[in-house]
Amino acid sequence: MTVNLEAIAADYKVAASKLKRRIIMCGGTGCIANGSLEVRAALAAALKAAGEDVAIEMTPGEEHTGTYISKSGCQGFCQMGPLLHIEPGDILYTRVKPADVPEIVEETLKNGRVIERLLYTDPHTGKPCKGDTEIPFYTRQKRIIMSNCRIEPGCVREYIARGGYFGARKAVTEMTPAQVCQTALDSGLRGHGGGGFPTGLKWKFTLASPGPKKYIICNGDEGDPGAFMNRSVMEGNPHAVLEGMMIAARAIGADEGYVYVRAEYPLAVERIRAAVKDAEAIGVLGENLFGTDFNFRINVMEGAGAFVCGEETALIASIEGKRGMPRPKPPFPAQSGLWGKPTVINNVETLASLPGIYRDGATQYRQVGTEKSPGTKTFALTGHVANTGLIEVPFGTTLREVVYNIGGGVTDNNGKITDEDFKAVQIGGPSGGCLTPEMLDLPLDFDSLKTVGAMIGSGGLVVMNKQTCIVKIARFFMQFTQNESCGKCVPCREGTKQMLALLDDIIEGRADRKTLELLEETAKAVQMGSLCGLGKTAPNPVLSTLRHFRAEYEAHVFGKYCPTGECKALAKPEIDPALCKGCTACARKCPVGAISGTVKQPHKIDATKCIKCGACKTACKFGAVKGL
Repeated sequence: MTVNLEAIAADYKVAASKLKRRIIMCGGTGCIANGSLEVRAALAAALKAAGEDVAIEMTPGEEHTGTYISKSGCQGFCQMGPLLHIEPGDILYTRVKPADVPEIVEETLKNGRVIERLLYTDPHTGKPCKGDTEIPFYTRQKRIIMSNCRIEPGCVREYIARGGYFGARKAVTEMTPAQVCQTALDSGLRGHGGGGFPTGLKWKFTLASPGPKKYIICNGDEGDPGAFMNRSVMEGNPHAVLEGMMIAARAIGADEGYVYVRAEYPLAVERIRAAVKDAEAIGVLGENLFGTDFNFRINVMEGAGAFVCGEETALIASIEGKRGMPRPKPPFPAQSGLWGKPTVINNVETLASLPGIYRDGATQYRQVGTEKSPGTKTFALTGHVANTGLIEVPFGTTLREVVYNIGGGVTDNNGKITDEDFKAVQIGGPSGGCLTPEMLDLPLDFDSLKTVGAMIGSGGLVVMNKQTCIVKIARFFMQFTQNESCGKCVPCREGTKQMLALLDDIIEGRADRKTLELLEETAKAVQMGSLCGLGKTAPNPVLSTLRHFRAEYEAHVFGKYCPTGECKALAKPEIDPALCKGCTACARKCPVGAISGTVKQPHKIDATKCIKCGACKTACKFGAVKGL
């Protein structure tokens, strides 16, 4: 089928040019959960009641001259949602509620006045920011993969008007499969799912495999705790994922593809399925694409949410209707994958990067990032940081830039910015490692992180302040990977279980020197002997924290106390002198005489005598007793 992309783009642009204004309501999962769609409905009702022409979608053949109230994908600044953009004017309102609608209509839409209380205020300068062009969280990013997350995700015509499917058309009509593979190699694109394997090389291996039937699989089974990058791309820019799959299919000679999405992402599933339907209806997906003999169809499959299905062979087994368990390699999926046919599996972000490469050229793509890690990477920035959310930065951006400039600085447990309180960043989730203050100027790219025992992983970034117990963090990730182990191989099944038990011994005061030695020995054995990537990377958080925070482990093991006070069994009992009134109630209740002090003066607890019975804490009416 021949599709005139230029005509579709021109028609949409003409229709959009007739609008008086456009209001973009964030329609990502986070903002929807906070009521963004209710705000959108209230806004449409209020404008219609005022007699204005209102559109909530741009339907072909219809003409609107009033306000278009669209929804978008995730705009990244999740903690400030629901987000509302008004164009023209570049106004960004934050934390908007339906109750704010009448004021927005009257003050801004009718009279052109900005409502300052709805603007984001920079905590460092105290200055209200009118739009995202004034907010450091946005201005210090470089959005390529997420550049189209402002468009209406359900409108294929707007995607085409932004240059969508032009890259796929070029790959299908002007390039041979070998040329498509070579362009990917020339761009330097590496897999964004964690391994960083050159995308074009993976395609070349599959292209060389014999056989008339081949498959493309989009791996949307994002399972790391706190990671939501792939979900947001599928929700906000689903057609870029489909276009990337078309290009990959052309590269290897596939005529069928699968988008594998975890069922816990219902909005991503809904929007990907709608995008497939719309792409088929408009003629950019299906039979004889762009007037050639190239055919390509896409199926959408929901996964059950097993973390191990992020591994290629386990994911393939799941699509085939089997239990998601990895198998030994070789053969690799490029040789024998889905139903024994040559198969390429690419991550969501990897696929979404492809349309721009084939539309604008490999050289253009290489202008961003580093020589060996070109392009950009999305990260889910969470933890003890002022600005949490979804960010996109060039590979090679430093950790300092992410934490202090984009993230706005480290916060204490009460949310106050205290930049000197930075302790570490866990990067790459359960598969990654810790980055310490000494690594703040380390470039975030595939190769630099390997030198310090960490990895990009899926892109989770958890910032931790000095009140965070590093041993408990290691235990948290070990608990996750132990739960998610499929149990097929002994090193992972039994090794992660033993490591979790050893970490429990450490935080509960039962550990000794042999515990630390055995923990490290077991971690290395699991790393070397496990069958798949889950087991091989499961020990990373433990080995990384042991390397950089061994003194904190030793405090738990030999000193029998937790320096942060987070491990209750090892909390160091103390009395806060700022809160103690010297009433002596605690000393009178202590059964072992561990508390000393005079009347009306701050008291002290002798930790060597304390039996942690809690009698003093119960007796204190001022909350001065800590660590029990």
